[in-house]
Amino acid sequence: MTTDATLTDEELRTAVRELAGRFDDDYWARLDAAGEFPWEFYEAFAKAGWLGIAIPQRYGGAGMGIASAASLLYEIAASGAGMNGCSPFHLTIFGLNVVAKHGGEALCEELLPGAADGSLHVCFAVTEPDAGTDTSRVRTFARRDGGDYVVNGKKVWITKAGQSQKAVLLARTAEPTEGGRHTDGLSLFVIDLAGPGVEMRPIPKMGRNAVSSYELFFDDLRVPASALIGEEGRGFTYLLDGINPERILLAHEALGIGRAALRRAVRYANERVVFGRPIGKNQGIAFPLAEAAIRLDAAELMAREAAHRYDRGLPCGKEANAAKWLCAEAGFQAADAAVQTHGGYGYAREYHVERYFRESRLMRIAPVSQEMVLNYVSQHVLGLPRSY
Repeated sequence: MTTDATLTDEELRTAVRELAGRFDDDYWARLDAAGEFPWEFYEAFAKAGWLGIAIPQRYGGAGMGIASAASLLYEIAASGAGMNGCSPFHLTIFGLNVVAKHGGEALCEELLPGAADGSLHVCFAVTEPDAGTDTSRVRTFARRDGGDYVVNGKKVWITKAGQSQKAVLLARTAEPTEGGRHTDGLSLFVIDLAGPGVEMRPIPKMGRNAVSSYELFFDDLRVPASALIGEEGRGFTYLLDGINPERILLAHEALGIGRAALRRAVRYANERVVFGRPIGKNQGIAFPLAEAAIRLDAAELMAREAAHRYDRGLPCGKEANAAKWLCAEAGFQAADAAVQTHGGYGYAREYHVERYFRESRLMRIAPVSQEMVLNYVSQHVLGLPRSY
């Protein structure tokens, strides 16, 4: 691991900014248009030691926590890489955080060093076609058979599955009991994606096309019992150590996309001359950009607070959800204002803001929709009756 765990946040941001800056907007536009995975970018960050930023030092990582990982992904997104640049990394960070916290020593030794040096790719297989954001309704089932589990079911929207050797899989190992919680009987496994029993299909989609999303189908996939993370039936509890970091990290990515869009919009507003004056002199152009900057700044404060609380073991469900909501809204507003600032050119790929717009729109849906965040706050923060 070449990344120095003693780096200050500003030193970390500067180093990441410099490395990400070697890959310009044209690089990302080309890969997005071609649907090509950013191997050169990924390998540059692996060589520099950034992939293991949140993996414990004893497994070859830097052990720097979610706040530092959030700074890493913010700077990557803000460089213009957006979600295409962040997605190869963030699943390794929050997906394997579950393994680092709850997996046994043998499982950690098997997975974490390879993830830290970039030789092992891992995806997060939770979402299902019929369950959506209702994780408690997962139907993929892992039946115990001697020293193995046999898995049958399907997953959807699994990022980077085609480039991954392993997946962190959420599956049922028992049906919920009458009067019990729907989250009872869920377990987490680390599974191999190569070999018999697994089929995958890429999903054509609107944006972030350099990193594909997949449907996964499991047909009598045999998984050794040693691949179980922690105790059987406690998977949903363990999953919280993936869910909250995921929301915190993607909040920072939404911020980064918004910053990239705003930077391009401000440059264009200063350079574009209409009726003998830069369009940035017009309040109809200037005010939406100023508002976008203010909203990004405010959302960033909540995102940093959420990361701070998680790293210190403090309750952070409220903060993680609020950060995701605020950053997704602020990032999208900034990207939308950037397109509007460019006028017709904002719709052209040449100016890149249309790519930021497409990726920022995703952040209002994933990893959890804005409406589900409001449901969480209504119920768990305000104490209102559950609406679903």
